[in-house]
Amino acid sequence: MKKAFVLSSAGFLLVVLVGYGIRERILPFFFAPTQTTTERGITASVSEEDGITIVAEDLRIPWEIAFLPTGELIVTERPGFLVKIEEDSVRRFVVPDVRRAGEGGLMGLALHPRFKENSLLYVYLTGFTEQGGIENRVERYEFRGEELENRTIILQGIPASTIHNGGRIAFGPDGYLYITTGDAGNAERAQDRNSLAGKILRVDTDGNIPEDNPFGSAVYSYGHRNPQGLAWDAQEQLWSTEHGRSGFLSGLDELNLIERGGNYGWPVIEGDETTPGMRSPLVHSGPDETWAPAGMAYTEGSLFFAGLRGVSLYEVRINQDIVVRAHLSSDFGRLRAIALGPDGYLYVSTSNTDGRGNLKTGDDKILRLHPSVLSF
Repeated sequence: MKKAFVLSSAGFLLVVLVGYGIRERILPFFFAPTQTTTERGITASVSEEDGITIVAEDLRIPWEIAFLPTGELIVTERPGFLVKIEEDSVRRFVVPDVRRAGEGGLMGLALHPRFKENSLLYVYLTGFTEQGGIENRVERYEFRGEELENRTIILQGIPASTIHNGGRIAFGPDGYLYITTGDAGNAERAQDRNSLAGKILRVDTDGNIPEDNPFGSAVYSYGHRNPQGLAWDAQEQLWSTEHGRSGFLSGLDELNLIERGGNYGWPVIEGDETTPGMRSPLVHSGPDETWAPAGMAYTEGSLFFAGLRGVSLYEVRINQDIVVRAHLSSDFGRLRAIALGPDGYLYVSTSNTDGRGNLKTGDDKILRLHPSVLSF
C-alpha cells in the first residue's frame, strides 16, 4: 500500500536540496549522530514464522553483514553507519567522511583473519578526494566494540559514481583481501587493466600487491560490469555475482567462476556470447529476467545469492547440473546482503529503504533462516 506524505516547508526545502545533489552534506546535520549512540528504534529478535526469524529491523539500507568472535552481528548501513546488534541493544557507530550518493556510500565489510588478536576491521566506502571529487576506497579501523579507532587507508583511487560501485570485500582462504569494483558508469574502464574500475582486486592486509597477482597491480580479474558478491566453495574456488545490462534491456545477470587473470568480457560479450580470451558466465539470468544479484554465501554444496530487483534468495547447487532456484520470492522485497553465521544459519538483509523498493513494516530487516527450510 502506498503512503501519502505531507511535507512541511522545512521538509520541502530538504527535498529541494536533495534534488540539487547536496543531500550528503545536508542530511547529516538532521539525522546523523555525532558520536556512538544506542538506538532504541531498532529491535532485535522480533518475530519468527515458518522457520524465518527477524533478528533486527528498522535499519537504514543495510549493505553487509559480519560476525564478531562473540557471535554478535555487525552491519554496514549505506548512509555511513556501522551497526552492532547486541542481545538487548543496537548501537550505531559513525564511519567518517562517507559520501552517500545513488548507489554509493558505506558498503563492504570484512574482519581481519586474526581479528581476535588485532581487532582490525575493513570497510569499502565512497568518499571525497582531497581535490573535491569522489572515489571508492578501502579503509581499516581498530574496533573493540566501543568505537572505531586508528583509521588507515588501505586502497584508494577506485573510480566512483552514483551507479556501479561494486563494493563487496572479503578475505579469501589465502589470507588476501578481495575487492569488487564496478565500472562506475564507464564500460570501457572494465577492459582497461590500468584502471581499478570493473575489476576484482586482491591485496594483502596492509594494501600491498601480492607477488603472484597476474598483472603486477591490484587487479586479479577484469572485464566486470558491477560485481557485488564473493564466495569460496569447499574446493576454495572463487565465485562472483555480477549485474548485467540495465534499462530497457535489463537482464543477463551473471554468476562467474573467477580465475586469476581472467577477462570476463564486459562490455564486449554478454550472456552466452563468446570471443577468444574472454570468459562467459557459468550461468546467467537470460535476456528477459533480472536478478540484480548482490551478496553471496556458500554452504553444503550450494551458492546462495541475494536478488535486489529479483526480490528473491537464489540458490545454485554447483556440484550438480547448474540450476538456479528462487526462494522467498517477493516475500520480503529486495534482498542485498547474505552471510553464513557461525551457527550454520543464513543471515539476509532486505533493501527496501534504498529508494527502489516497496516499503514493508519494519524495513529494513535482517532475516535468519536455516538452509534446510528452503526446498530446492
